[in-house]
Amino acid sequence: MKTIGLIGGMSWESSSLYYQIINRSVQEKLGSVHSCKSVMYSVDFNEIATLQKEGNWNKLGILMSDAAQQLEKAGADFIILCTNTMHKLSDEIEKSVSIPLIHIVDATAEKINAENFRKIGLLGTSFTMEQDFFKGRLLDKYKIETIIPNQEQRVEIHRIIYEELVKGIINTDSRTIFLDIITDLISQGAEGIILGCTEIELLITNEYTATKLFNTAAIHAQKAVEHALK
Repeated sequence: MKTIGLIGGMSWESSSLYYQIINRSVQEKLGSVHSCKSVMYSVDFNEIATLQKEGNWNKLGILMSDAAQQLEKAGADFIILCTNTMHKLSDEIEKSVSIPLIHIVDATAEKINAENFRKIGLLGTSFTMEQDFFKGRLLDKYKIETIIPNQEQRVEIHRIIYEELVKGIINTDSRTIFLDIITDLISQGAEGIILGCTEIELLITNEYTATKLFNTAAIHAQKAVEHALK
């Protein structure tokens, strides 16, 4: 079994989810009382969120690269970044270490392609929805077109993520907002919806919608297990 290196803390709520999914999956696959060999480097999310808001991606790149290097020194065989937004810095992270990075977009695209979907709705932080590092990779590498919410909807999604979900606050009114946005994206031709922020699955699951959901945190964590046991 390979050792997974996890860059976590963005937020710790989603990192906890990754840890649970990874270990439960390993136990299901191997039986007995197996769990996964892993090392986590957890950052202070307040520092990260402040730098994101300031647009200081150079400093963020240094922090993420340092975290990756610490994981490599600690014996990780490969790295996963337990957040969608910070995959904006995946190139910098990959250059800083000699071990592989399992990219969240690649893992998600594999699941979308398995459904033969070509047009997909994307929910996430404003960085993930508006910038090109996520939807551009989907289009360029996998020919998957992305639809994002309108500006007013994007502002509300971003607010709910940072003011509620990263703090573990689950608000039924916020769930209704998300479900209305999902309905809107489907009406525009989306064949399914990417939950492109690792905290969104705390709020939205198939208990609340029949729409095909691509939960990036679960998909990414399970891909890491597959790689660890390969």
